[in-house]
Amino acid sequence: MRAVKQCVTGVFLALLSFTVSAHPHSFIRLKTQVLAENGHFSGLKMRWTMDEITSADLLYDAGNAQPGDEVWKKLAAEVMANVLGQHYFTEVWHNGQKVKFLNRPTEYGMEREGHQAVLTFILPLAEPQPLNGEQYTFSTFDPTYFVDMSYDKASDAALPAELQKSCKLAVHTPKPGEGVLNYAQSLDKADAPKEDMELGKQFAQTVTLSCQ
Repeated sequence: MRAVKQCVTGVFLALLSFTVSAHPHSFIRLKTQVLAENGHFSGLKMRWTMDEITSADLLYDAGNAQPGDEVWKKLAAEVMANVLGQHYFTEVWHNGQKVKFLNRPTEYGMEREGHQAVLTFILPLAEPQPLNGEQYTFSTFDPTYFVDMSYDKASDAALPAELQKSCKLAVHTPKPGEGVLNYAQSLDKADAPKEDMELGKQFAQTVTLSCQ
């Protein structure tokens, strides 16, 4: 499994770090489902599909492994550890306060979909949050802006059947100002954006969860 670990730390971590080349040159397509339990917001079920270049070495190390094989479990554990190091690359907000998560997902896995690697996991909230009459926002993004993490279409953020009558979701794609765009385009290889700019956050899609 040494090759697997080298692949994960050398490829996936590099793409989700502060030192890769400027501008999004890795792409992760998101699908997220809100999870509810006893009328409370309990977590997010996530599916991240990586672009073919990002996926290539991961799939090479997986070889001809079948779903459920040990190699997929080890790959998923390594990648998930990196994701946890960045707090799931996700923020959830309620009434101006950041909602806390559990330190570990309740489940996770990795699989092959054609020529792409897919990471799935459940991000659990530390405490279930009330839904009736409440509004939440959540977003998933690389804080550096180097990895594009986004929804292809609004329906890729979804509600479970039990919430579809009482809640609604809206996906907002921001339009950063010219100054921010020019700065992002000016970054050269190995440049890191200023941390206080939260550059990646300025390009991040935001999903609003509103319930009656």
